[in-house]
Amino acid sequence: MAGVTLVAVVSLQVVFIIRALLRGGLTPPARLAWITVISVLPGVGIAAYFLFGEIRLERARRERMREGRNQLIAAQPRPAAPSDRVAPIARPAFAAGQTTSGFEPLDGNSLTLLPEGDAMMDDMFAAIETAQSHVHVLFYIWLPDQTGTRMAEALCAAARRGVACRVLVDDHGARWLIRSSLWRRMQGAGVALERAAPVGNPLISMLFQRVDLRNHRKIVVVDNRTSWIGSRNCADAAFAIKPRYAPWVDILLRLEGPAVRQQQAVFLHDWMTHHAEDLSALLSEDRPPVRPQNVIAQVIASGPDDIHTTPSDALRAMFYAATRQIRVTTPYYVPDHALHKALCSAAARGVAVDLILPERNDSLIVGAASESLFPDLLRAGVRIWLFRPGLIHSKIVTVDGLFGMIGTANLDHRSFDLNYENSLLFQCAEVTDELDARQASYRERARPLPRDAVASWSLLRRLRNNTVALASPLL
Repeated sequence: MAGVTLVAVVSLQVVFIIRALLRGGLTPPARLAWITVISVLPGVGIAAYFLFGEIRLERARRERMREGRNQLIAAQPRPAAPSDRVAPIARPAFAAGQTTSGFEPLDGNSLTLLPEGDAMMDDMFAAIETAQSHVHVLFYIWLPDQTGTRMAEALCAAARRGVACRVLVDDHGARWLIRSSLWRRMQGAGVALERAAPVGNPLISMLFQRVDLRNHRKIVVVDNRTSWIGSRNCADAAFAIKPRYAPWVDILLRLEGPAVRQQQAVFLHDWMTHHAEDLSALLSEDRPPVRPQNVIAQVIASGPDDIHTTPSDALRAMFYAATRQIRVTTPYYVPDHALHKALCSAAARGVAVDLILPERNDSLIVGAASESLFPDLLRAGVRIWLFRPGLIHSKIVTVDGLFGMIGTANLDHRSFDLNYENSLLFQCAEVTDELDARQASYRERARPLPRDAVASWSLLRRLRNNTVALASPLL
């Protein structure tokens, strides 16, 4: 009997190793990692590959998403791309962004940096209180705390006065809201509610699709004229579900101008994937006025239904284009090899590179995988800053004081390959200066990590980090 079991396990190992070798779209490091896991941990490895090794979506859902995306891109107003105003240094990044999501860079936008802390959400609430046509809301995490309650109450009040309010939340990330009385209260007030990436019965769902594909986007659009972009979930900075890491320090900017339609298109794509309501006509309504600030902006939306290109491509173009400085803030740094090398290459050729990370990461595995890359970064000349008071959750990249990217995507495999994300690539010296100043304030609350400190890490710590890093392509 034991012999039969052994033959069965080995046969399954061979089948899944061949599957990993033949699977398209898998990078060599990820392919090697899966083969190693399947070989070393037969039972666990086979189960893990079946559940998480491939991006499986229901065929009908994938088709709906593809058709919806094509329909909404076609419905976008298409003013001439401001190629004459895009600086040569930024053109490769904007080209990569357009390849990823189909949106072109648009001129005539305004970006307003909002204050740090819970006060940043006041700008959103004020706009909802004066909304006249519609309010569209999409969050990955929405907690029934003070901020979450204020958002729900603002939407209920807007719906009662006749404003069309639509709310889409990730089924897993917003499960606390969905189970709360706030969800029922919004429904009773006439707010249309939907759950993105519904988990359902996980034991059944996992047979047909991956259950860990999440909608990580944060989008609010009011009256087709105002939107917000950044890392902030609909929750207090105290973040009740992980209070020991609080406060969570986020970034949020108000966006006005033609690029709001791109944010709208991303929301509508997700809404129409889960709802039969066709709202594509909203993109053909009167165009938002061109703003005097003239920020060139481009929304980069990405997701696991199409991973031929990702935000990593635009970020890599940014790093290779840099000539003076790169400033990066992210809570999770486990990038693909090409992006990591692009950042190291920039520092090695003399670009001043600052990387701000949390001193205490809320994910021990991700924290260890990040630490495994510190020696490489420091040898190249990257200055690493470890943010101390709480968890830095902002996602900011700026280059040469001229252009940058903000949004929901972390610098890790999950954001690039598995999550639905929305980021904004922009060109504007004034906005970049503001974001650089905000990052300077982060560095004032961080401690620099010297090379000798990393060199003195214990053998056990280095062994742990490098062992975890073997699985980094799978994180």
